[in-house]
Amino acid sequence: MKNCAIVGINWGDEGKGRMVDLLTQDYDIVVRYQGGGNAGHTVVNEKGKFALHLLPSGIFRDGVVNILGNGVALDAENLWKEMQDVAAKGVTLTPENLKISERASLLLPWHRDLDALEEQRLADKKYGSTKQGIAPFYSDKYQKKTVLAGELFYPDELMAHLRDLMEWKDLTLTRVYGAQPYSMETLEAWLTEYADKIKPFVCDTGAFLRQAQRENKSILFEAQLGALRDLDFGIYPYTTSSNTTAAYAPIGAGLPSLRLTDVVGVVKAYSTCVGEGPFVCEMSGAEAEALREAGAEYGAKTGRPRRVGPIDLVATRYGAQVQGATKLALTKLDVLGYLERIPVCTRYRVKGTETDAFPFPTELERAEPVIEYMEGWGCDISGARRWEELPAAAQRYVLAIEEAVGCPIRYVSVGPERESIILR
Repeated sequence: MKNCAIVGINWGDEGKGRMVDLLTQDYDIVVRYQGGGNAGHTVVNEKGKFALHLLPSGIFRDGVVNILGNGVALDAENLWKEMQDVAAKGVTLTPENLKISERASLLLPWHRDLDALEEQRLADKKYGSTKQGIAPFYSDKYQKKTVLAGELFYPDELMAHLRDLMEWKDLTLTRVYGAQPYSMETLEAWLTEYADKIKPFVCDTGAFLRQAQRENKSILFEAQLGALRDLDFGIYPYTTSSNTTAAYAPIGAGLPSLRLTDVVGVVKAYSTCVGEGPFVCEMSGAEAEALREAGAEYGAKTGRPRRVGPIDLVATRYGAQVQGATKLALTKLDVLGYLERIPVCTRYRVKGTETDAFPFPTELERAEPVIEYMEGWGCDISGARRWEELPAAAQRYVLAIEEAVGCPIRYVSVGPERESIILR
């Protein structure tokens, strides 16, 4: 049985959705196992262009079962709107091809409010949240102060649970932030408008996955963000509030007994970053704007301009190690075709000393990039479908990254479309 996780190697926005959409042709099941509506997975296929935030990127493949696992921050409001959007474009969603874990916790309306209020309080020290309620949600989950999706089937117990949580949460809203409290009428309206709409898709996905395992089904695990945003191994505190690593996939999916057989790490041919925090290789000025425009680097969820820079081999090597990547997918190589010389961050300089090691978060603020240059290819490569069709300079660039990171690059993406891929 093939059990493969597709994960981000850097800060997120590497092109994971594009790779999941491509590789699902070889899998029976696709599972989102962590994160929430702050994700932005852009997929381009024969049905159109989609920016997915909660739905697994396998929903476009007929016969593939898509699961939102127990590790996901289940935002019923965003999910229902997203389901309506893709359905309007001809994508069929039924309880047969989309299943939601009964053990996934619901992201409640006050989580988004608290996210925005805390960012406002932090002012110039903010973490760069997408304000989708993710940090308050996971904080509450670990305090055992959330509602499980399965509770939707037990209305009396659900309303009593919500009332207890509301009374507790209103203390924070009113006394800490001076905000308006919630009422049961507001929560009942939210349940009717959103939570009840996704209820038909909620089931025991753990039992489904165990049966799939017995039947030797192949499972693809889809992560959100990248290794450098992982709560434990990323650029803390400028991380997300969940574990973005492949090792968490079996737990967040609801099948902790499973062992991964493959980990595909996705890395962009240059570096991008949305949000706050240290970004050692960051470009600025006209150089940055040219790369941003060439790659259309704007957040799929927020629309914010992404911070950009050359590929960071120090961060990429670290990310591949943290993820336990068995192979890499290099995306957006075609974007670099306008450059005569391509900058590469090969090492960091910390306190006057050059290093290949990714520093402790506190030292990242002091790190400076060591930049070297490689020859550009100066042409459009988006039509290439075989390795031999790439210019020699483009091949050398890919091979240099592969050698520096120490992990084979098996996929080279030269465009956003499903077929714009070179298999090595």
